[in-house]
Amino acid sequence: MDFTFLLVLATLTTGVLSLVHTNISTLKNVREFSSSIFPVLFVVLILRSFFIEPYKIPSGSMIPTLMIGDFILVDKNIYGYKIPLTNITLFENENPQRGDVVVFKYPEDQSINYIKRVIGLPGDKILYKNKRLYINDSEYPLIKVEHSFDPIEIADGHVFIENNLQKEYMILNQSNPPFNFEYYVPNGTYFVLGDNRDNSNDSRFWGPVPEENLVGKAFYIWMFWNSDSYYSFFDRVGTKIE
Repeated sequence: MDFTFLLVLATLTTGVLSLVHTNISTLKNVREFSSSIFPVLFVVLILRSFFIEPYKIPSGSMIPTLMIGDFILVDKNIYGYKIPLTNITLFENENPQRGDVVVFKYPEDQSINYIKRVIGLPGDKILYKNKRLYINDSEYPLIKVEHSFDPIEIADGHVFIENNLQKEYMILNQSNPPFNFEYYVPNGTYFVLGDNRDNSNDSRFWGPVPEENLVGKAFYIWMFWNSDSYYSFFDRVGTKIE
């Protein structure tokens, strides 16, 4: 069950119980407990709904930017304020930019959250050929770099810096055969890819992300835990997500 739904339910329940007046000792204890915990739940609900929400990275689709076991923070108001548990936007803010790492509701099952990088904006022409990106006929330069990433997670791949002409970020190309395609991004949607280009379930397979599905922009790794990982806790914590 969705944590936000449980949080909303708990906040409403404690809020109602804190208003109950009774002389029955058991119910009075429940009322006192509800009165003490309701403000805490209410503040947490507001923070998670409109400002910042934590997520855990469960897969390797965003390697080398994000690793399995990263706990990240997501700015939920950067693209607008939404009513909790809905995709209804109350106030719009900034528009996503190429290169943003975004959390969104998976278009084919909105109970699942995905995280990918925005590659194409509404109206963009995208060409992916021989593992190189072309946006509106402009090639994104790739520079191969030496790295200190987990050799098991990188396997036989190579790490590159990709420049989208606005910002630079790292991607991983494996030795898999190239998956070539051409795509025009419809209005009101965004084309997203995983940084682990050969091991990511993304817009290449199920299409673009509708604007209303966007949850927020990932910006910070605040914790890391993976007992099977090459990395230590301190290797990842405090990393800004580019």
